Amino acid sequence: MTDNTHRAPEPGRLSISHTTVDGIRVVTLCGEIDQTVKDEFTEALLSRDGVAPPRVVADLSGVTFMDSSGINVFVFAHRAVSSAQGWLRIAGAQEAVLRVLQIVGLDEIIPCHPTLERALTA
Repeated sequence: MTDNTHRAPEPGRLSISHTTVDGIRVVTLCGEIDQTVKDEFTEALLSRDGVAPPRVVADLSGVTFMDSSGINVFVFAHRAVSSAQGWLRIAGAQEAVLRVLQIVGLDEIIPCHPTLERALTA
C-alpha cells in the first residue's frame, strides 16, 4: 500500500490523498470540489504521467460540496479508465453530493457505493 497526500487540509479547501489497495487506486477527498481544484482532482484520479490506472475508487465521504467541475472531472476520468479497460467507482458520497450525481445521471455511468469497502469489493 502506498500513500501520497497532495495538500494539507484547509477550511473550505479540498484535501486529496491516495493509496493503493490490492492494485486499486483509492483517492480520498475531503472538502469542496470546484473549479479551483479541478486540475489537482484530475491528477489524483489519473496519475501524474497522464496514464490512467486500471481501477480507481474515489472516496467522497469527506466532500461537502461539488459543482460541475467535479462532474466534468469524473466524466473525463471515466472515459480514460474505460479506454484502458478499467473502471472507476465512487464511494461514500454524502447526500448533497450524491444528489448532484443523480441529477446529472452520473450515478448511471459510474457506480456509486455507500462505503469504501463496498466499492472495493463490488
